[in-house]
Amino acid sequence: MDAFFIFTARYLFVLPIIVLGIYFIMRPRSEWKRMTLFAIPAGLLAYALGVLGGHFYFNPRPFVVLHFTPLIPHAPDNGFPSDHTLFVSAFATVGMFWSKRLGITLWAIAILVGAARVYTGLHHPIDVLGGMAFALIGVSGWYAVLKYARHA
Repeated sequence: MDAFFIFTARYLFVLPIIVLGIYFIMRPRSEWKRMTLFAIPAGLLAYALGVLGGHFYFNPRPFVVLHFTPLIPHAPDNGFPSDHTLFVSAFATVGMFWSKRLGITLWAIAILVGAARVYTGLHHPIDVLGGMAFALIGVSGWYAVLKYARHA
């Protein structure tokens, strides 16, 4: 069981890149520019919010607080927010704006990654939820900006 969670915590974040990439190239070329101009700034905004959040809230990693060796070696730095979970959740939120089925699939992966990051001792649940929240706020915020800009 540990091997599954170690793999999921370390490497599964790559799967949404592949899934979203395949979805992207299967769409008509006429949609590529619109999709790119949505996804890249939305992801960057989500990441910027995560970095900002990490500066305002410091949460020592569980293995530091509880004095155990995590299943995955890691620096004893700030665990908030979970970057892996933020990354996967941003892809999931972007996917949700294009296809509910795609978004649900990617959110299932995001939840798995977040759970694995907690299981392996790298994050507290609040770190994972914070990553998800910053992704949702960043991507949805960028969507609102684009929607407002079109109507202004």
